[in-house]
Amino acid sequence: MVQTAVKLVIEPIFEADFDQSAYGYRPQRSGADAIQEVHRLVCRGYSDVVDADLSKYFDTIPHAQLMQSVARRIVDGQVLRLMKLWLKVPVEERDGEGPRRMSGGKDNTCGTPQDGVISPLLANLYMNRFLKHWRNTGRGEVFRAAIVNYADDFVILSRGHAAEALAWTRDVMTRLGLTLNEAKTSVRDAQAERFDFLGYTFGPHIWRKNGRRYLGASPSRKSVQRLKDKIGGVLVPGNVAPWPEVRDQLNSMLRGWSQYFSYGTRMSAYKTIDHHVYGQVSRFLVRRHKVAGRGTRTFPVGMIRGELGVLALRPLMVTRRGS
Repeated sequence: MVQTAVKLVIEPIFEADFDQSAYGYRPQRSGADAIQEVHRLVCRGYSDVVDADLSKYFDTIPHAQLMQSVARRIVDGQVLRLMKLWLKVPVEERDGEGPRRMSGGKDNTCGTPQDGVISPLLANLYMNRFLKHWRNTGRGEVFRAAIVNYADDFVILSRGHAAEALAWTRDVMTRLGLTLNEAKTSVRDAQAERFDFLGYTFGPHIWRKNGRRYLGASPSRKSVQRLKDKIGGVLVPGNVAPWPEVRDQLNSMLRGWSQYFSYGTRMSAYKTIDHHVYGQVSRFLVRRHKVAGRGTRTFPVGMIRGELGVLALRPLMVTRRGS
């Protein structure tokens, strides 16, 4: 409650200073906005891309430098003292069924409060140091590039200077006490190869109707697989909940996924999900009702989509186009 109250007071103060290239956890901004901006830039020729990944960003933000950023805008001593205390809160961690361990505490010098209401704001505040330095030193003009940032994820989209932008970024991040994950950071030519950002894949796509090539944005394979895994988690043999409850949980999951992935080229992903959902639901019902065979006659597509009320994604595309 206290963190929420403090956040409501200080967020507008910091919001006025945040860079326009930042989209994460900000009022009136979203991941969808960031996705559309990346696609727009790629289509405008900013196709020399730094696909960047920070190592454990939330866990490595230096407290001293972070508090300097806070103190530039906040002068109330009580608020500053509270925020210092939150940064020192001990955290109990456990890997699966393994032993418990404590992290954080008064001797800790890095990281934002785990699952804290105020953590995303503090993370944005520290990332803003990098974004402001980029802007104030004119890197956009030097590298003919733009940054799109969402929390700890960002890409640099350039016209021919991605390697130089990456070298500059690596140096600045080191001075900020942060580290690029070199194994996951790369330079890509989006005219010829794809890259992933915020669950989307950007780069060369092919029109199935005529084979024409275009620069598109579509749900990534990982995003599709994650949804499949979640669906499998609902339709497990041990789920004995009433069918309406199972259906509503499944539909809520599908609707939320489709609302996020409502931009760009998505028919192929929607078809894949619809096919997967039908197969999983029919097998689930066959087991539950002890039906012989695969159950395609007992539970045809029309019944599952109609009488049993399972959501199909492809019709949503038509609905959204007409709205």
